[in-house]
Amino acid sequence: MKLRVDRDALAEAVAWAAKRLPQRPSVPVLAGTLLTVDDGQLTISGFDYQVSSQVTIEVTGDPEGQVLVSGKLLAEIVKALPSKPVDIAAESSHLEITCGSARFTLPTMPVEDYPALPHMPESAGTIDASAFAAAVAQAAVAAGKDDTLPTMTGIQMEFRGNDLALLATDRYRMAIRDLSWKPVDPEREVTVLIPAKALSETAKALSSRGGEITIALPADSESNVGMIGFSAGGQRTTSSVLDGQLPPLRSLLPSSFSAQPRVNASELTAVAKRVSLVAERNAQLRLTFDSDGLVVEAGGAEEAKASEALECDYDGEPVKIAFNPQYLVEGLAAIAAPVARFSMTEPGKPVVLNGEAGEGDDSDFSGYQYMLQPLRFDS
Repeated sequence: MKLRVDRDALAEAVAWAAKRLPQRPSVPVLAGTLLTVDDGQLTISGFDYQVSSQVTIEVTGDPEGQVLVSGKLLAEIVKALPSKPVDIAAESSHLEITCGSARFTLPTMPVEDYPALPHMPESAGTIDASAFAAAVAQAAVAAGKDDTLPTMTGIQMEFRGNDLALLATDRYRMAIRDLSWKPVDPEREVTVLIPAKALSETAKALSSRGGEITIALPADSESNVGMIGFSAGGQRTTSSVLDGQLPPLRSLLPSSFSAQPRVNASELTAVAKRVSLVAERNAQLRLTFDSDGLVVEAGGAEEAKASEALECDYDGEPVKIAFNPQYLVEGLAAIAAPVARFSMTEPGKPVVLNGEAGEGDDSDFSGYQYMLQPLRFDS
């Protein structure tokens, strides 16, 4: 196998495939990146039995060939090459990379030991890449990190006609993001639970060039989807899905509220970060809403403490509530809106955090809801 390829195109493609390689592969070949040349195109692939990544770029050289090398090492080498055409040649048990006067020789791994990559399912529809990446990020903030509860580490995608919903929860908070997409079959309804980390990395990477992302689902499966695929700009990835589904999260959203104070989101974020400096890990951040504004406090009588006041749009009986500081700050960032609305029912019950536009702004932030379980308020 001999070929010549543009250095920048190669560096971007190798980085895409290598980023998803396992840190501690169960078998050595899974640390490899598979290079396949066919009819003037180079396909660079990575696979860990859960997530596969492939990207195709144009090259000149031999009509076909295949070689397997260390993905991380290949990515580091290509990234460091000068901005000149790159020549790649497979010689016996080695791969030679030449760029200007720079020359590298890498040992190869047996291609026959590399697992067969899954085929990309059929296209189920498309979605704006930037909107999808933003929506995934909003949902992922509430996904669990505890691998002993695998279902909670996923983002649930619910396809219902032209509507797509992303849902996640770690039991202490939950996020629901509704948006539109363009399905091939508007009558088809599918629910699939995808590892949040894999979905987040995929959405972020595929959105870097803008345009649209194609979402692919097996055509012969409705409720038991074992794989999902995404592609854009010559880059393709597949992911296995998690077993089971999340609880019916929408049923947990209250239908009415007793209080809905509104506060500047960026100001509250800054105040929360400052005041929580005196709070020990997992200590509460206390918020008191009344007609005079909002007071944010942390710490106690026998330890460091802090408080700060800021303006708040609220006219009602005083309301006291406490949150995990990190969860509150992450929720304020996720709503990505000028104004944060706290919708409350009764003490101790979950609070729904929504974003609203500022004065003179007609932006719509209604598609995202972040529900957070408050802590017991310590006076």
